[in-house]
Amino acid sequence: MLILGVHSGHHDAVAILFEDYAMRAAIQLERLTRRKIDGGRIPGEAIDACLDVVGAGRVDVDAVALGRAVFPWHYFNHFSGGRWVEGKVRQALGKQKQKSMERELIRARCTDAAGIFNVERFRSEQGFRADIPVTFYNHHRAHALPTLFHTDWDEALLYTADGGGDNVQYSHRVFRDGAIETLHGGDAGLLEPQRIDSLGLAYGYATQALGYRMNRHEGKLTGLAAFGEPTLYQSLATHFSVDNKGCINSDFENYTAMRRHIFALADGAKPADVAASVQTLLEETVLTAVRRLLTRHPVRNLGLAGGVFGNVRLNQRLAEETDVDEIFVYPAMSDAGLAAGGVLDFLLARDGFERWLASRWRLDTLYLGRDWGSKADTVLAGDARLEALPGAPVETAVKLLTEGAAVAIFSHGGEYGPRALGSRSILAAPTDSRINDVLNARLGRTEFMPFAPVVAADDAAEIFVLGDGLSYAARFMTITCAVRSEWRARIPAVVHVDGTARPQIIEREPNPLYYDILAAYKQASGIPVLINTSFNAHEEPIINAPEECAQALADDRVDYVVSEGAVYRKKA
Repeated sequence: MLILGVHSGHHDAVAILFEDYAMRAAIQLERLTRRKIDGGRIPGEAIDACLDVVGAGRVDVDAVALGRAVFPWHYFNHFSGGRWVEGKVRQALGKQKQKSMERELIRARCTDAAGIFNVERFRSEQGFRADIPVTFYNHHRAHALPTLFHTDWDEALLYTADGGGDNVQYSHRVFRDGAIETLHGGDAGLLEPQRIDSLGLAYGYATQALGYRMNRHEGKLTGLAAFGEPTLYQSLATHFSVDNKGCINSDFENYTAMRRHIFALADGAKPADVAASVQTLLEETVLTAVRRLLTRHPVRNLGLAGGVFGNVRLNQRLAEETDVDEIFVYPAMSDAGLAAGGVLDFLLARDGFERWLASRWRLDTLYLGRDWGSKADTVLAGDARLEALPGAPVETAVKLLTEGAAVAIFSHGGEYGPRALGSRSILAAPTDSRINDVLNARLGRTEFMPFAPVVAADDAAEIFVLGDGLSYAARFMTITCAVRSEWRARIPAVVHVDGTARPQIIEREPNPLYYDILAAYKQASGIPVLINTSFNAHEEPIINAPEECAQALADDRVDYVVSEGAVYRKKA
């Protein structure tokens, strides 16, 4: 059974395809349109690209799971009076609006999405069969379910946090005794008065106050925070509290007041101090909330999802300062992960919890975009601006890396989620921190954190302080950890000012080319670590197609590209 999950939000629009419990493809709209965080519509290109991965078309889809996101006006059937007239006029003029289902449900005082949505029209116009089920998933439930499904836990706290979804900013769920109990953040929240409690938005407002773009540049503050002092923390923290049930609250009247307060505090303050202050607010408040939940509901594992948990320093503190055995952050932690959770919610309703739990599996790869295979080498070799170097790809790439070159890797399908994980990565030696400035300048980036290191699973414990509880999360670069003191001076390009790094732990099977380059570099240099940074320029999505890879090489974004077939460079 082919099940299509879709999230059509204002950012992170995505499609994912499951064949029953197996993920077959997942592609974010931005990777295809080349517009960063593209969204605000049904991601048709991503839907078709996912189906193309498995050689199917829309008529082959057996079920669709939709988020309560953005859809064309004419798919809604609850409009009346002036809103109906306006919609008809705009439709006739070709200026139809995209409407938020979340906001329309709140207006209609209804939680039944199918009750205000013309499913028949959606299926017909989108090319799906008339007999397939179309379901709608809850935002935070869809965030939470993958954190449980991709583990083998028998108990866990599932905690989600983001800027907001279905009128809720957080959810708390406890899994034990073969059942999930929703403590906070379920569907009832859709019709409750909006809570002014979002730390995700507070962090976003601080991002804006420093001149960066919200929902895009929060990571800059995470890195910058280590260079500052939390001088504004108390002025922020006085407005936030955590109750005995672990719910976060604030005393702001509305989000406009929250934003105004943060902008006023940031005015004239050192940027690093602003970043350190909002980072401390986030860490201390969420840590307090999670601890209180674990005290009330003692379980041994912690699953995290939602855009807030793109903050790798927060994740490290939660792992190290709570008494849990293992932490897992869903790698597509932003709203891109919702489509997967929506499909898992459909499967849970279809099969029941016992079968759903028995079907769980741990992630080992996120290479869910199109695998271009030999076509990648056809494109690269056929580009008149480029030339292939003699020699085997692994040995040639390692020789160049030891000489200080930046070598991009193009292999397998593109990664699902925001991290480059060795399919669309740039590799470099970690032994000289000057490479950070050189590469950032070439890519047009302004970054305050060092590049991430990639390390083989067998070598990780020698270099990084991880332990069993953090290792699964570290496979997908969703957590920072301490670098052992004896290694910090040897790999300075991947060590932050506070002595931490954000490693990716790899094994050979998911991506032999990536692993073999790392292993050969270790043999040649004695250093079992390479830099891994995403293969993209500033404000561009991660590279998707081989033509984009060729253009980046021609534009001198990198020195070389290694594929399964060869190493390529720009002709002199």
